[in-house]
Amino acid sequence: MTGSVRQQQIRSDTRGLVARTIELPDRPDLLAVAGDDGLLWRDERGGIAAHGTAVRLDLPGGLADSEAVRRVGEALRAIRVEDEVGLPGCGPIAVGALPFDPTAAGWLTVPRRIVGRISDRAWLTTIEPADGSAHPDRSPAPWPRPASSGSEESPDQFSLTPSLPHAAWKALVGTAVERIQAHDFDKVVLARRIDISANRSFLVGDVLARLVALYPSCIVFSVHGFIGASPELLIARTGDQVMSHPLAGTVARSGDAHADEALTAGLLASGKDRGEHQVVIDVLQAALTPVCRELDVPQQPSVMALRNVSHLATLITGRLDPATPETALELVARVHPTPAVGGDPTDVALRYQRAVEGFDRGRYAGPVGWVDARGDGAWAIGIRCAELNGPHARIYAGVGVVAGSDPADELTETQLKLQALLAALVRP
Repeated sequence: MTGSVRQQQIRSDTRGLVARTIELPDRPDLLAVAGDDGLLWRDERGGIAAHGTAVRLDLPGGLADSEAVRRVGEALRAIRVEDEVGLPGCGPIAVGALPFDPTAAGWLTVPRRIVGRISDRAWLTTIEPADGSAHPDRSPAPWPRPASSGSEESPDQFSLTPSLPHAAWKALVGTAVERIQAHDFDKVVLARRIDISANRSFLVGDVLARLVALYPSCIVFSVHGFIGASPELLIARTGDQVMSHPLAGTVARSGDAHADEALTAGLLASGKDRGEHQVVIDVLQAALTPVCRELDVPQQPSVMALRNVSHLATLITGRLDPATPETALELVARVHPTPAVGGDPTDVALRYQRAVEGFDRGRYAGPVGWVDARGDGAWAIGIRCAELNGPHARIYAGVGVVAGSDPADELTETQLKLQALLAALVRP
């Protein structure tokens, strides 16, 4: 991951740290606070923007290592807290974008400076050694800061290279449909990757601002070079309340109200799309039921309309059982990867993905978000995303392949989804 060598020099324990949270009188612009090199997780209600590293928390066995996931909560609770606000996200938090592969090593950052906002309330948290000694991370963390310096220019020349030619990718989908018809698995999500090279470095703050403008209802994030505008909430926990908003099933939007109404009606009536969506809901319900005393799963999906596509969506809400008070990160480990980004059965679908996609997904379709010392937090699925490295970017889009999937239609769906990041990155 970007910045991993430098991060290895940062302390990895929380002993002797204190987190001080004060209320801010005004609502901060989280994009301006994050700038080009900060951490950002922003939705319609607010979010967090952060800088610096107080602690790095490693997950050497990934989310599959339940003991390491549990220790994240212990590390956060070991930090002394002075908090005059008391909202979710106040005090110390751990922020990360974790790999799609639940067994792959990942890490979380406990930032030194965190600015948070929920609706009309905002706060600033600083984390420093309690004894007043110098912090191992000596990098400056000013706040607020501009999104980018005025002397830099965005790139204006681009080349795009797909991971597979169109014909080869359609053949890949066709073979997957044959495997499904042979009952090898019921669903597999297959992704395409597009590599972009530009004549100048991408300006992260500018790209994030365009994503917010283009997709205001999405979760816009930036974590160590991994950016995006995800429409899909994987897990949110506030106290004993838990929520998930999975998506599966997609149709294009035309821009014409009458035509879009017909397209939406067709999506809701589609047996293929409804079946694909129900697989996701059933798996999430089965995963969350053991830790919830109440779980509300609507019988019928709704439709989430975005700029150029609409998705079938189901808002799942519940109350955690006090006997099993899992943190937001533990809940993420419980449900990831869902069939919305993996397949069904999960293990079989993941093996098939690795065998045929032709690239390592890295953080694409992995969980991205934050967890605090109380166990509260919010995590999106890292889709509609890009990995940025100077003048280079990698963007991704996947589709759920089920019985009845048409390779040409699935290719078109990836092209629609890729437009989310292309519209923010490629500005000739």
